[in-house]
Amino acid sequence: MQHKFPGSLAALAAVSGIFALAPPPAVAQNAKTEPSTANWTQPKTPWGDPDLQGTWTSDDCIGAPLNRPANLGDRLYYTEQELAQRDKQIERQRENDSEEYVTANQRVGTGPPASWAERARRPCRQTSLVVDPPNGRTPDLLPEARTRPIPEGAGNNNPKADSWEDFSYYIRCITRGVTGSVLPVIYGNGQQIVQAPGYVTIFQEMVHEARVIPLDGRPHASDRIRSYMGDPRGHWEGKTLVVETTNFLGNKTGIGLNGGGTPTSDALRLVERYTRAGPNELRYEVTVDDPKTYVKPFKIAFPLTEEPGYQNFEYACHEGNYAMFDSLSGARAEEKKAAAEAAKKSQNSSH
Repeated sequence: MQHKFPGSLAALAAVSGIFALAPPPAVAQNAKTEPSTANWTQPKTPWGDPDLQGTWTSDDCIGAPLNRPANLGDRLYYTEQELAQRDKQIERQRENDSEEYVTANQRVGTGPPASWAERARRPCRQTSLVVDPPNGRTPDLLPEARTRPIPEGAGNNNPKADSWEDFSYYIRCITRGVTGSVLPVIYGNGQQIVQAPGYVTIFQEMVHEARVIPLDGRPHASDRIRSYMGDPRGHWEGKTLVVETTNFLGNKTGIGLNGGGTPTSDALRLVERYTRAGPNELRYEVTVDDPKTYVKPFKIAFPLTEEPGYQNFEYACHEGNYAMFDSLSGARAEEKKAAAEAAKKSQNSSH
């Protein structure tokens, strides 16, 4: 659901960052289009800036891989035939989600019903979210980055649980980082943009971050001041919001879904671009430059769209939640049980 914040509510933007780069070209188009943009005019705020306000989501690219399958080479888009097949898959999923009861002999799981997940409304045209280099794959890691520790839970929800530090910052409900907060995942993909004179604020549905981006040309904070989400500074290039973010804490989150993968370094610099392409589409692009992690910079791009009725909901997750407590205490209970069984076995064998 689109929310506008003109007038007295505009000051809210000054208390809530993502950095932007040049608009991704046709890269961000989908198979089915929103209403025609032929007669569409970029709206402006009362103070004259391009109006990007609203709640945007990356849902339509859910399932699009970050890295392109090698067999697709340099092909950035699916063919119309491939898109038609994917459209049928989405329709079948929609039918399955509408079923009131599970099918016979369905295995019982601990997760929520499949219908609780968010779905793409149409197939994403892109074969990968990485659009540059041309092969659609993240560049090689530098030797020093290959040995950088990755939290056990960075790619799954089943860490060692020797300590809370074995869990990723996402699982600990702390942060997913900037890119991890925008890349499409199974739910919580909302990006609510609010503008005020001199500021743009982006509220991210998961994990409840709010990025305040000043537009007044001020320099970045001292490099001694660092955070999970970095220090953003924005400016306009025509109708495109460009945001540069630096001053990251190193070795916290990676450039992957939910901030997973090899953690980036304190030298990370992100340049993001947000360009409104029509009444219901915002093109997003980010250039990742981390000279301590990757052999060269690379670019990710995909569309953010407005869905009827979509709004950000509270992401009620916090460090020290029940899942964290239960995972750690459960692991200790399993260790205690294993130790007791080993002692009993040793005692029996000695008789």
